[in-house]
Amino acid sequence: KQNHINGIENFWNQAKRHLRKFNGVPKGHFPLFLKECEWRFNNPKPQDQLRHMKQLVKQYLA
Repeated sequence: KQNHINGIENFWNQAKRHLRKFNGVPKGHFPLFLKECEWRFNNPKPQDQLRHMKQLVKQYLA
């Protein structure tokens, strides 16, 4: 159970650190910004992020 709490705290700390760069986000867009933070948390390596983005572009253009 402790690992689960640590994971949640780690996510929130990372999300807050990322969102601080924007000096606030529009209230209506917060869920999208949070979803981006979730995606970055689940894909921490830049090469994995790039691979995933390429897959999304291929799917979109297909």
